[in-house]
Amino acid sequence: MFQNWLNQKSKQINNGSQMEITHFVLGGKLNEPLQPDEEEILFGCGCFWGAEKGFWKLPGIKSTAVGYAGGEIKNPNYRQVCSGQTGHAEVIKIVWNKNLIDLSDLLKLFWECHDPTQQNRQGNDQGTQYRSAIFTSTIQQFELAIASRDRYQILLSEKGFGSIATDISPDKVFYYAEEYHQQYLAKPGSRPYCSAMPLQIALDDFPGSNYKLSQEIWSNYDWSISHCILRSDNAPIPNN
Repeated sequence: MFQNWLNQKSKQINNGSQMEITHFVLGGKLNEPLQPDEEEILFGCGCFWGAEKGFWKLPGIKSTAVGYAGGEIKNPNYRQVCSGQTGHAEVIKIVWNKNLIDLSDLLKLFWECHDPTQQNRQGNDQGTQYRSAIFTSTIQQFELAIASRDRYQILLSEKGFGSIATDISPDKVFYYAEEYHQQYLAKPGSRPYCSAMPLQIALDDFPGSNYKLSQEIWSNYDWSISHCILRSDNAPIPNN
């Protein structure tokens, strides 16, 4: 992603779990402890800039952060991950209030916002760092992710699409990306970039699903529009 810009920024240090910055859109620290009514999960949907914006817009999201997970080395930086040699994927850590939004809703956005059938790529971005991935933090999350994948595969197959290549794994360590990546698309001077290639197939009910968001919320995402996320407002969607 923009090699010259990468070379300029790569000297900045990834400070791992010590990410004490405030979310640029939602407020609050990125690494606040989970409350009893909150959970977190990691999603990989290609380049993490656009994917993060898609999720911070949902009602009930407490925080999002971009980073790296699923690889072999500790505290990787962006340059190392972009080399494709660390095994890490670009991911978004999502923290949500379970009373306001369900994991089913998050999985719906995950499957719909990118092309999960692409192997180690998303659009023009290629490499294992851009793979589709769900890294869960509980057994219940893992089971629901599998159930949603199986249902989405049926829907894709009915439309002639291939097999889902998404990596679904439990308990992967998350490393925060450098501060300049956090909520990147909301910051002044950012480059409007998103490589995701949605297939325009909507996820419906699946075993264990318990959607909380209304169709009015989902109408804010129109995957028939090229780079829908980039064209949308940065503000969270009101849950009227």
